[in-house]
Amino acid sequence: MVAVIVILVLLLAVLFIGFLAVSAIREKVRSFSRLAWGTDSVTEGIEKMQEEYASTPKSVSAMTSLYLPKITADFPEFKYDEMKGRAENVLVSYLMGKDKEDASLLKDGNQELKDKLRSEIEMNRAAGIREHFESVEIHRTEIAAYQKKQGRCIITFQASVQYYGYDSDRDGKVTKGNKSRLTQSKYNIHLIYIQDRNLVEEERDFGLGLNCPNCGAPISGLGAKVCEYCGTPVLELNIKVWTFSDVREVQ
Repeated sequence: MVAVIVILVLLLAVLFIGFLAVSAIREKVRSFSRLAWGTDSVTEGIEKMQEEYASTPKSVSAMTSLYLPKITADFPEFKYDEMKGRAENVLVSYLMGKDKEDASLLKDGNQELKDKLRSEIEMNRAAGIREHFESVEIHRTEIAAYQKKQGRCIITFQASVQYYGYDSDRDGKVTKGNKSRLTQSKYNIHLIYIQDRNLVEEERDFGLGLNCPNCGAPISGLGAKVCEYCGTPVLELNIKVWTFSDVREVQ
């Protein structure tokens, strides 16, 4: 009988110590939750953290101050504000094209970009998926890179954007994401100028090059002011052959 009582006492002691330990851990968790999120509930805290993350714009690689002087030195007629506005319009219309499954909504951009959008729409249809981009809003757009390669000059705009983004099946049932929670993301938008058509890899890009309006000769010099064959001024035409070639989400 004494042995049974001793065992019961020990069990009660263990349970009491366990209760104290659990209570201490629970209090520490609550203290952390109050400190981190202002609430005793960890679940509410995680929900607040997710909401804060969903409402915080992505940072962009802001290299405009470094690259814009180089760009305007090569192309004196380059209008930054105009091109930035065009880049933002391309991004929004690209997302809207995917949302509405209508590639014709993309008005600006070369054939390469239009083909890419059309291909993504067709792939989604084949997979029974529909991507949604609702209430698109751009926070900030900057030049992130300026490159000269393979006969092209490439300016990369990077835009921080938010939208209600989710996927659904063909019946409208949400299969990915949350239609009531904002998505924060960022995209690169590539703007290209064909500098030397002899170096361009894809034949369909040839039409992006500039020809002299007087003699028809190709203008291949970077930021050329006059035609090297007949001397006709062409500086004011350079800006017209910039075109958008890619839109890509980045992490």
